[in-house]
Amino acid sequence: MDCLKGIVVLTGFLHVVSSLDFTRTVFGSATADGVPAAFGDFNSDELTDMFMLCDNFRTVKIFLGSDTEPLLKEGPKCTFKTLEIASVVPGDFDGDALMDVLMVVRSSQRNKFGIYINWGGISYMNCTDEEDKIVDVEGEPMVLDYNDDMVMDLFGLEPDLHKRTFWLFHKDRTKPDVLQMPMHYNDSLRLPHSHAFIDLNRDFTADLFLATERNFEVWNGTEKHNGFLFSHTVNLPTGLNEHVGQALFLDFELKGDINLVLPICFDRKCSNSTILVHNGHKFHDLQVNFKDPDNKQWGFVVPNDDNIFTNAITLRGGDFNMDGYPDLLATLQQNPGGEIQTFLLENVPADRKPLSRTFAVRWKALAPFANGTVAGAFYDFYQDGILDVVLVEKSGKQYKTKAFRNSLDYDANFVKVIVLTGLVNKEVPTTKTPLGRTKKTYGSNLPGPRIAYYTITQDGYPQYGTSAQIPQSAYFALHLPYTIFGLGRTPNFVDSITVGMSNQSRTWTQLIPNSQMIVVPWPIREPWRWKAQLFVTPSKLILMSMVALGGTCIVIMLIILGLYIKEKREDKIEKLQEAHRFHFDAM
Repeated sequence: MDCLKGIVVLTGFLHVVSSLDFTRTVFGSATADGVPAAFGDFNSDELTDMFMLCDNFRTVKIFLGSDTEPLLKEGPKCTFKTLEIASVVPGDFDGDALMDVLMVVRSSQRNKFGIYINWGGISYMNCTDEEDKIVDVEGEPMVLDYNDDMVMDLFGLEPDLHKRTFWLFHKDRTKPDVLQMPMHYNDSLRLPHSHAFIDLNRDFTADLFLATERNFEVWNGTEKHNGFLFSHTVNLPTGLNEHVGQALFLDFELKGDINLVLPICFDRKCSNSTILVHNGHKFHDLQVNFKDPDNKQWGFVVPNDDNIFTNAITLRGGDFNMDGYPDLLATLQQNPGGEIQTFLLENVPADRKPLSRTFAVRWKALAPFANGTVAGAFYDFYQDGILDVVLVEKSGKQYKTKAFRNSLDYDANFVKVIVLTGLVNKEVPTTKTPLGRTKKTYGSNLPGPRIAYYTITQDGYPQYGTSAQIPQSAYFALHLPYTIFGLGRTPNFVDSITVGMSNQSRTWTQLIPNSQMIVVPWPIREPWRWKAQLFVTPSKLILMSMVALGGTCIVIMLIILGLYIKEKREDKIEKLQEAHRFHFDAM
């Protein structure tokens, strides 16, 4: 771990809960009416905050992460009097290393939106006026870093000419530059889309993945041409002309490759639903069984505009059981037209080829939450590497956010990796974080980095894993601003972790499991100067080992003490006998 700077902080791992519904533990007495819109570390305390839309989508409120109950505390908020917020994207849009809040606001026209930004301060948010619109876009834009300056930019459709456009932001908060994409495309972009800023060809440069009406386009990121060059299209299976969901990117088989995961419906009513996985050559049907134990058929919710979470079929990924393989959260509907509920889909082995894995619906995994949960997302409430679940319940037109505690029944290991922009702000005072670390701002959310690890399992087999950080940001993608790799029961050192972006990468070796790694990739063109900090959270196994070791030490000390007392007593008796023998000899 050369040049790996950090300190070891031991934090509690065991948390006793009386119910898997621990919403009150999370929010306390605060009202959780509203929906989660994004995640990020707004106040740079290394605890993930939740950005929520409340008050009929007119208010954006930040719930700040905490290491004491309630785990989310009410923080800054901003409200529009007349405008309705469609989505939120946190990021640094002015290069001051402090997190800003970009808001996508609906207009009177369908698929037309206005962009506003609440500029962030050290611990506050500057609320923008309704007249201070920055740009107009068609469809929700995607956030990326186009020119590697660590200032966030936007990609989307220009509303009048319907042209693919980049909006490049500056450090002086002025209007962004407008850069149109070369006219080397024929298909129009799909709305709602699932565009992604993600490295798909393993060159550690984020590519542009675009969802069009007929297929998907891949544009390779390149330094030489200062932008993106068209590479190829990914075609849908022949005859698939019904509902196509949002693309998701996972290392599905844990082979070090990022796979395209796609939910689809073969019929108009979604009674015949499945999940496709692209293995780099073609799509394969996972043949997921959507029949529950009562033999009732379920499927994806038919896309509609009844609520914000059903305008597209959306899956969200994360390793729920920490076995290394990513699982899914999916909202399903009992056919025909029955109740709606969010379920956990576990990544399990499969006998069929060429793919060795599939997903199985765990119908009771999120109990007691049932009918009315219209969306779900993963979230690590206790910052212990175990992914819990945020659920959204809808009753009439009202939304409420709930929290589900993931209580694993076995000990597992993990590695958590966060890549920041690397920017600094000298005006931020140096303080202590809730976890006892020295607080120093190193920037905020960064889309696009590729993170990969390699280790050896207990059985002696190599294990690979890879992930992209915040590849998507529109239409409630709800990606976490970090990556958690489950390592299963393997307590070995992680042989290597590689972080790469902008055609640069760096590898750190021999990392301790159950640790959080914060990577600061600055300067971007000098990866040998990139910094990393490592913080360790002990697992149950380590705690039990410490207890056992401590108990063993106490027993040994008692034995030694007993033998010492016995020896002292025997010495005393022997001395008395010697003294008595000398007395009689003297006579």
